[in-house]
Amino acid sequence: MNEVAITGTGIFTPPEAITNAQLVDAFNAYADLQNQLNAADIALGEVTPIPHSSTRKIQIASGIKQRFVVDRAGILDPEVMHPVLRERDDDEPSLMAEMAIKASGKALAQAKCAPEQIDAVICAASNHERPYPAIAIEIQNLLGTKGFAFDMNVACSSATFAIQAAADMIRCGSIARVLVVCPEICSAHLDWTDPDCHFIFGDVCAALVLEKSDLAQVSKFIVRSTQCATQFSNNIRNNNGFLRRTREGHMEDRRDMLFKQDGKEVFRDVLPLVVKHISAHLERDSISADAVKRLWLHQANKTMNDYIGRKVLGRKPEASEQPNSLQDYGNTSSAGAIVAFSKNSDDLNNGDIGVICSFGAGYSVGSVILQRQSG
Repeated sequence: MNEVAITGTGIFTPPEAITNAQLVDAFNAYADLQNQLNAADIALGEVTPIPHSSTRKIQIASGIKQRFVVDRAGILDPEVMHPVLRERDDDEPSLMAEMAIKASGKALAQAKCAPEQIDAVICAASNHERPYPAIAIEIQNLLGTKGFAFDMNVACSSATFAIQAAADMIRCGSIARVLVVCPEICSAHLDWTDPDCHFIFGDVCAALVLEKSDLAQVSKFIVRSTQCATQFSNNIRNNNGFLRRTREGHMEDRRDMLFKQDGKEVFRDVLPLVVKHISAHLERDSISADAVKRLWLHQANKTMNDYIGRKVLGRKPEASEQPNSLQDYGNTSSAGAIVAFSKNSDDLNNGDIGVICSFGAGYSVGSVILQRQSG
C-alpha cells in the first residue's frame, strides 16, 4: 500500500467582502420595504412582519464578522437581495471552474507539481453550477491535467469525502496524484431575506494536492487515515433540481429551493455525532486526545466548534489548537475546513498530528488524520 501525503493547498478569495454592519443595513432596509408593502395585511394579522437583524445577533449566533462574495451589489440591494451574475456562453469557463483554476494554481505551485503530473481531478462542492458536463472535467481541460475527473457532492463534507476517495486511489496504486478542489458559491443558494440564516454563508475556493509520499518535493502532511459516515436527515435541505420544471408553478423561487435548516435540531443531532466520530477515529488509530495538536473543523459556527473541541480534547482548546476562519469567511461549506487547514498548518512541527473534520447536510461527517513530516 502506498503512503499518501498532502503537499499543497491553495485558496481563491473573491475580491468583494460584506461586513455584518453592511449586511444588517441592507437586510433591515429590505425588511422595512416589505413591511411597508404588506402594512395592511400585517395590521389584520394575516402577515407576520419581518423583524430587523443586528450585528450583535449575528456575532452571538455564529461568530461570523464578514464574508467574501462573488457579487456584493445584488446582495446589498434591498430590492434584489441575491448575487447578480451574468450568463456565460457555453464556450466560456464556468464561474466554478474559473475559481478552481485560481485556487489550484496556488496548490500546484506549493506542491511543486505541474498540471500534467496530476492523474485525477475531483471537484467537491455542496452545489454544482450544472449537472453535466462535470465541472471537474472542465477544470481538467483548463488546467491540462491527464487521466480523469469527476464531481462529488456530500454537501459540507464534500472535501473530506473527496480526500478519502483520492487517498484510497493512491494507496491502491491506480493513480499517483490527485487534485481536490472545492469551489463554493454559497451566496447563490442562500436566502438573503431569511432573518434566521441571511448571515451564514460566503464564497471561496480551496484546493489540495494529494500524492504518493515518495514523490513529494516539499514538506508534507501524511494522510494516516480517513473515516466517513452518513446518517439521513431532512434538517438541512435544498429542494432545487431538474425535477423542478415538472411541478406546477415551477418558475417560482420557492423558499425550499434554497438552503434551509432547522438550526436547533441540527445542533442537537450533529454535535454528538461529530464528537463520537472523531473520538472513535482517534481510538481506531490508537491516538490519544493529548497527541492531537490541531483540529481543523468545518467552519459553520463558533459555538459548535468550541463544543466539539472541548469534548474531543477533554478540555477547552487553546485558540491555536482549534483555529477558526469563519469570522473572516463565513460558512463556506466544504471549503471551510480546508481553508482553516491551509491557513493554520505551517507552524506544526515534524511528527505533529492534526485532524481535519467536516460535517453537515446528509447528515454527513468525514475526518482525516494527518501527521506533519518535514524535509
